[in-house]
Amino acid sequence: MAVRVQREDFDVGAEMAAFCAGDTSVGAVASFVGLVRADKTAEGSGAVSAMTLEHYPGMTERQLEAIEADARERWPLHDVLVVHRYGRMEPGERIVLVLTASSHRQAAFDACAFLMDWLKTKAPFWKLEETPNGGRWVDARESDDAAAARWGGDEG
Repeated sequence: MAVRVQREDFDVGAEMAAFCAGDTSVGAVASFVGLVRADKTAEGSGAVSAMTLEHYPGMTERQLEAIEADARERWPLHDVLVVHRYGRMEPGERIVLVLTASSHRQAAFDACAFLMDWLKTKAPFWKLEETPNGGRWVDARESDDAAAARWGGDEG
């Protein structure tokens, strides 16, 4: 198990190589990499020029470790890696990496999707978007809540 919350960027290739090294019983690794988009905000306040993620150190890691444990109970996973950044990031920068390893692809896919759905809805991160019209805190989206609801329960 590995959960890291960090300010600095990460190298996806290096993380993947280290994650996959040595366990020949793994038949599938699923991955998700989240990036800062420069799209216009939902409220139409202009393109995002930067995003700042804030969190509560200690509490954030405990929450991420709890959902990682939940994923391991739901699926036969060999390993899990969650790397989530905080601080100020510009469009194109990496925000999050989720890797899941299993003997079979469906478990790896499902666990990766589950972890991302939970991160979007329950992880204690707060997002401030900067636009030409000023900054604004981002509220939860109904579509993210609906995606997380498919897994049932109230994780986290």
